Order: sequence, then structure tokens, then C-alpha cells
Amino acid sequence: MKVAVIGAGYVGLVTAACFAEFGNEVVCVDKVKEKVEALKKGEIPFYEPGLSELVERNSKEGRLTFTQNIDEAIRDSLVIFIAVGTPPRGDGSADLTYVEEVAKKIAENLNDYKVVVTKSTVPVGTGYRIKEIIEKNKKNKVSFDVASNPEFLREGSAVYDFMHPDRVVIGTESDSARAILRDLYRPLYLRDTPFVFTDIKTAELIKYASNSYLAMRISFINEIANLCDKVGADVHVVAKAMGLDGRIGPKFLHPGPGYGGSCFPKDTRALIKIAEEYGYDFKLVKTTVEVNELQKERAFKKIKEMLDKELSGKTVAVLGLSFKPNTDDIREAPAIHIVKRLQEEGANIRAYDPAAMENFKSLFPDITYCKNSYHAAEGADAVVIVTEWNQFRNMNLKRLKEAMRGNALIDLRNVFEPEKAKSVGFKYTGMGRR
Repeated sequence: MKVAVIGAGYVGLVTAACFAEFGNEVVCVDKVKEKVEALKKGEIPFYEPGLSELVERNSKEGRLTFTQNIDEAIRDSLVIFIAVGTPPRGDGSADLTYVEEVAKKIAENLNDYKVVVTKSTVPVGTGYRIKEIIEKNKKNKVSFDVASNPEFLREGSAVYDFMHPDRVVIGTESDSARAILRDLYRPLYLRDTPFVFTDIKTAELIKYASNSYLAMRISFINEIANLCDKVGADVHVVAKAMGLDGRIGPKFLHPGPGYGGSCFPKDTRALIKIAEEYGYDFKLVKTTVEVNELQKERAFKKIKEMLDKELSGKTVAVLGLSFKPNTDDIREAPAIHIVKRLQEEGANIRAYDPAAMENFKSLFPDITYCKNSYHAAEGADAVVIVTEWNQFRNMNLKRLKEAMRGNALIDLRNVFEPEKAKSVGFKYTGMGRR
């Protein structure tokens, strides 16, 4: 099957590479010349484990190509995925400018029957808006169908998630589009992957509902961790016992300094805005967003308290800058808020992250970037674990302590056992650990 993926960002590139791996003929389109040229050379513009090998193999075997020529890509393809950005506006709503631009391009180049699929996360009703744009701007009577196929890719494991999804959601009112998309996903269908076939609006809402619920779980366990700090309980035991309940499950019950990234912050705010547009006050999601913002400041206050509430002239080693492990994405990462607040109060920052330092430099060019964790700890009064990269879990705590000037260890991801840290001389605090 010939497939065009419009947008070579995180979602688009993973989608294109994985559909090519399924044996399809895929062209990935982006209007940025430098990005297209880099991709033709096998250079991936972001860090995602396993993606480089997938792109290299399928490009070499001729199933995956990259181009700026959107017109030709549309004309030559049966299925067209819209995977462009939908950045948040100032009021939290999704900006559909790029989506609408692609819809107009599809209309201009509609030369045969096409299935137009939104892969981008879009507000409820966008599918029908795309259909209206194409109908209004097409130059002939060629038919087409519109579908919604939301993505559920976790950064750091996106390739695995595409190949082994919990479910595939397809929203369309067309039997033809449903059959074509089922055929496109046939390798997953044969593995008994659950498929959810529904209408377009329901499919669009599924993505927002899923991400907002997961964000809510994170904010909930962060609130429980804060309460554990007050009453002297252990949030790890609380979360484990909760997770053993079959009605609850263990995932997304890990306390920390708040969620970040490209999805949860954007999608929760967008869902609030969607609800408002339909006259509904979504109080639960509003509170989730509020709690998350407060959690970042609470994390900063933990650092300040461990340094006797005086940060001026102190040196703080910040380990982990990306919003989660196995990615270089720093969008709305808790580390941004923490570093900003440390700087405001006069602290010197020594930072290390396995993948995200180059991106972080664009926001904070004046802090010291280090070659590893122990280098970052040299002369530090405190070490702060902000992102739970696996290499941080296996650090030699004695070596870390010896590199420091002080002895404060602020473990915002609870990667260490408190007693072990204290046994080598650390003054330790975690999130909800008594």
C-alpha cells in the first residue's frame, strides 16, 4: 500500500518508519529542507531508541523515502496521514493552522480516491472540519474519506508501542476507509491486537481522555506522596498496595516533581478548553493541571529546605533534564522550573543528562554542563535527581558523596533506598518517603 505521512516530527517519523517496516511503500513529507536532507542521510532529529535503525533499514530497502514535495506525495498515495504539530494557543486550545494547511493541499491534489487520516492529536470535531475544507477546495468530483487514528506512543519506547500497541483506535463512518485501514494494520490484526472501530468524534476524544486520566493518576499519587511527607508514611508501600487492587493497577503511580512532555500538559489543557466550548466545566482535569504546577514548586522547596533555606552561593548538581528517561525532549520538563528557581535564588548549577543537554542549553546557556554524574557532583552542596535515567539508579553513592562538598541528596524520583543513602553519609530526602 502507498502511504504518505505529512509531518516528520516525533509522531510522523515513527509512524512512517513503522508502516514501512510492515512492508508498505511510505513517503514522509516535511517542509523543512534541512530536516528532509538530514533524514535522507539517516540522521534522526531527536533521540528515540531503535528509530535510527528502523529508518536506515527501510530507507536502504526502498520502502521509506523523504521529500518536501507534498503535492506529489498526496497524488501518489492511497492513505494520507496528517501528523503535523497542533501546538497550544495561549488559552490552552490546540492550534490547527498546520492541519488546515495540509487539508487544503490534499484538496488541491485530489486526483483519485484517498483516505485522509488524522494522526495528530486534534480537538473533537476536527475530522469533520477537515472534510469540509477538502470538499470546499477540491477541484473535481473525486471521492475521499476521513478517519481518526490517534497515536498512543510513549517517548522513549515509541517504536515498541507502535509494534505492540495495547489497542488501535480507528474512527470513521466509511466502510471503505475502515477496510483499508484494517488492511494497513494487518500485521497487528494477525497478532490479535485489540481494534476499536468507532466514529470520528469518539476516536478524537479517546486520546484526550486517555492522556488526561493518566495525568490525573500522576497528580493523585503526587498528592498522596505530599501527604505521606506530612504524616510519616511511605508512598512506595501505599502505591504498591493500591496497584495490587485489580480495579486500580500499578502503572502511573510513581511520585515525582510533576509530569511534563509534549502530551500530558498540552492535552489536559486542550480537554479543558474543549469542555468549555461545549459549556462543561471539567473540574477534575482542571485540578490535575493545578496540582502538577504546584508539584514543581514543591520539588524546588524540598531542595531549598535541604540547604537550610539558603541557596545563594550554593552549588547544586541537577541530574536529569529531559521530562522522562530515554528521550531528549525537555518540553515542560520539571527540570526547567527547578533550574529557573534555583538561579533566581542565586544557586550555581552543574547539570548532566545522557541525551537532553543540547536542548537544555537553548534555555539555560549559562549553567555548567558536565560529562557524567560524578563530574556534576564535584564541589556540589546538593545533588538532585530530577529524571530517573537507569544509569542514575546504578550510581556508586559512596563515589558520588566523595565528589561533593556537601552531603544533601534530594531524590525527586525515589530511585534510592533512604537507608542506603544515609549509610554512606548523605542527608537524604525523597518524595513521600518517611
